[in-house]
Amino acid sequence: MEIGRKTETWGSKFGFIMAAVGSSVGLGNFWRFPYTAGENGGGAFILIYLACVAFIGLPLLMAEYAMGRKSGMSAIEGVQSLARAENRSLNWGIVGWVGTLTATFILSFYVVISSWLIAFTLQAVQGKFTGMDAAASGQNFNDVIGVGMHPMTSKWYILFLLALFLAANVWIVGRGVKGGIERAATVLMPAFFIMLVVVVGFALANGDAGAAAKFLLTPKWEDVGFNTFLEAIGQAFFSIGIGVGLMITYGAYLSRDTNIPQSSGIVAGSDTLVALIAGFAIFPIVFAAGLDPAGGPSLFFVSMPVAFGSIPGGAIMAVVFFGLALFAAFTSSISLMEVSVSWLEERQGVTRFGASIGIGVILFLVGSAYVFGPDYLDFMDFVTGNILLPLGGLLAVIFAGWILSRDMMATEIGEGTIMNVWRFLLRWPVPAFLAFILIFGFFDKIQQQYNVQLPGFMTSFLGPNNELPAE
Repeated sequence: MEIGRKTETWGSKFGFIMAAVGSSVGLGNFWRFPYTAGENGGGAFILIYLACVAFIGLPLLMAEYAMGRKSGMSAIEGVQSLARAENRSLNWGIVGWVGTLTATFILSFYVVISSWLIAFTLQAVQGKFTGMDAAASGQNFNDVIGVGMHPMTSKWYILFLLALFLAANVWIVGRGVKGGIERAATVLMPAFFIMLVVVVGFALANGDAGAAAKFLLTPKWEDVGFNTFLEAIGQAFFSIGIGVGLMITYGAYLSRDTNIPQSSGIVAGSDTLVALIAGFAIFPIVFAAGLDPAGGPSLFFVSMPVAFGSIPGGAIMAVVFFGLALFAAFTSSISLMEVSVSWLEERQGVTRFGASIGIGVILFLVGSAYVFGPDYLDFMDFVTGNILLPLGGLLAVIFAGWILSRDMMATEIGEGTIMNVWRFLLRWPVPAFLAFILIFGFFDKIQQQYNVQLPGFMTSFLGPNNELPAE
């Protein structure tokens, strides 16, 4: 089958930056980052996270943009075409396959969480959080996801919201890169940043800003362990959107006059800034309400409703806050959908809109399984976050650093100091670190989450499983 280069490009540099930032800024910044920081030493975790973004996330982001623009194709076809140009095995297409499958798997549960967000946004509009205590909020969350009272009614309601969310995704992605994704991003992202400023201003004025600053900015190194580094790199990958073929796909639509190192810095920097700012949108309110800042995933869906329900003006801000998170989720979900749609569109006889509908139907069917079996959602989060994401990143850096020639990458990144530093990082420290994280992170996760007893030498390194009795 003959596969041609993409003919569509981003309409403007601003449009590309908004779309790229929108793809990075998502639930990883709001739902995942605050509780991950809270559980892993606050300021200490943030410093480690910043190092992971600078020395691992940014080089890989540059590599993916460069591979995308050089090939001008989807992640799968693009990697194979680059391998062919270097007279290397087409089996390196596994880089694109792992990334594309990971993006689809993540999106399959991402859209379910987004449907929860819609439900919470509607509850905020109705003022349901006013006066809500922790017990009532916990019950409310269980009711929403269908494991509380009236489970079947709740599950059918979430399925309806899931269908609406996916229909919006299909509509935007089906309209193309310039007329759909870019146009949506140029409207949603500026509105997102305005809403973010409003929420942060409210949180600082009405919450405990001092306690939040101390918690976020004071490094608590005694809480740092191997798991901190594991969570930091996982958060960087999940948040920026690397290792899933997404940035290769977006890179295929880049014009020749786009500076890849500069654009990569803007995207990674914006994503990191939003994650840090999100902490100041959440923690001042959490501390003011006397809630636990390390409350795990429930921090977002259980603690925040209680916090907003207990302070003056919280009812209005709850609408803005959950609406803000929903905007972020939507801009990321359309980006993740584009990865598989871009590949399907390259098939003969498949239209972009047809590909979008097909992916939407598959996501609805898989998402329905998560709605009726929430345990599978946790398992898929484990598989993607602890296996596929670092594996996809490792394969991508090996391919870009060792398989593709310096000359090929220099045509996209340019020669000079940036190229020298980038190539050194991509060939030596980054793959070594990712391989280490992939192997030991996997064992650490199955030890803690699935109560597996590891051999003594690994336990001495990773720490004991607190759920198992000492021998």
